[in-house]
Amino acid sequence: MGKITKIFTSESVCAGHPDKICDQISDAILDEVLRYDPYGRVAVETLAGFNKLVIAGEVTTNHTINFEKIAREQIKRLGYDHDRYNFSYSLPIDTYVHVQSPEIATGVDSEGAGDQGMMFGFACRETPSLMPLPITLAHALTRRIDELRETKTLSYLRPDGKSQVSVIYENDIPVGIDSVVLAVPHDETVTLAHVEHDLYSLAVLPVLTAYDFLLPKAKLVVNGTGTWHIGGPAMDAGLTGRKIIVDTYGGYARVGGGAFSGKDPTKVDRSGAYAARYIAKNIVAHGLADKAEVRLAYCIGIKKPLMQEVETFNTAKKSVKVIKDFVAKLIDTSVRGTIDALSLRKPLYLQTASYGHFGRSEFPWEQIVAL
Repeated sequence: MGKITKIFTSESVCAGHPDKICDQISDAILDEVLRYDPYGRVAVETLAGFNKLVIAGEVTTNHTINFEKIAREQIKRLGYDHDRYNFSYSLPIDTYVHVQSPEIATGVDSEGAGDQGMMFGFACRETPSLMPLPITLAHALTRRIDELRETKTLSYLRPDGKSQVSVIYENDIPVGIDSVVLAVPHDETVTLAHVEHDLYSLAVLPVLTAYDFLLPKAKLVVNGTGTWHIGGPAMDAGLTGRKIIVDTYGGYARVGGGAFSGKDPTKVDRSGAYAARYIAKNIVAHGLADKAEVRLAYCIGIKKPLMQEVETFNTAKKSVKVIKDFVAKLIDTSVRGTIDALSLRKPLYLQTASYGHFGRSEFPWEQIVAL
C-alpha cells in the first residue's frame, strides 16, 4: 500500500468571539446557581447583537440570581469596555427566564435524563491530551492570542478572533502543518504587516514548536480581507451553543446533536458527552486501543442510556469483551451515575466555555483512572 496524504483542518475562536461571549454568560449563570444550589436546574441561552443582549430560558433554584449583573461582569472581563464596540458593560439587557417545565421536571425528579439525544466521545494518540492535533493547535493559538492581548504584550489587539490550522497526514499520522489562518481585530494605527509579524513570532512559532512542528511565514494568513479593526457582537451576532464543533473535536470526530453551555448536568447533551469522552480517553490511555469513539443515547425521563457502544476503528489491542468489561467498571452511565462519578454538580462550567471542553486536564472527565 502506497503513502496516502491528506489534509485536515480545524478551527477555534477566542474568548471574545460573539458566540463565546454568549456561551460564557450562560455558563456563568449556571455556575452561580450551582454555587448555592447544586441541584438547581438551568437551561439558559444568550443572544448578543448590536448594543443589545437577550437572556432566555429556564432556571429553577432557591437562590436569587441577578442575571444582568452576571452578564455585565462577563462582558467587561472579556474586554468590551469601550463604546467603539457598540457592545459594552452598560448595554441594554432583556431577560426572559422562567422555571423548568413541570413536564420535563417530572422525568428529572426521578433521576431520568432531562432530554433525549445522542452523544459521542473520542480519543486518539495524536497529542499528549489524547485529542486530535488540528483542534488542539487551533485552541492553543486562540488561547495564546487572548494571552497576548490580556497581558498587553500586544496591547493593540482587540477582543474577538479566530484560528484555523490545516494539518498534513500521511497514512493517518500527522507529519506537518500545511497552513495557519488567524483573524484578530486590532488598533487602526497598527499595520497588518506589523500584526502578522508579531503573531507569527509570539503565537504561531511558540505553539507549533511545542508540538515539534514549524511553519514558514508565507503559510500564515492574518485577517484575510486585509482589514479588521472592530470585532464583537455588533459586527456579527452571537448565540449560545453555536460552536459545537469548536467545543468538541474540531470536526475530526462525530459529535452529538446538542450544545453544552448553559445546561446543568441533568441535561445529557452535556453530561453524556463528558461521560463519552471520559470513557474514550481511558480506553486509549490504558492501551486498550489507539483510537476510540464512544456512542451514547438517552431518552427523556429514562435513567440509563438506550445505546452504549464503543468503536475502535480496527486499532483495538484487547478483545471486545475486555473493553466492555473495562467500561462497565469505569463508570455507570446512568444520569445520576455520570453526575456523581464526574462531580458535575460543582460550579466549574464557565472555564469550559472557551478553548474547548476536552483535552484539558483541569476537568474531571479528562482524568485517567488508576488500574
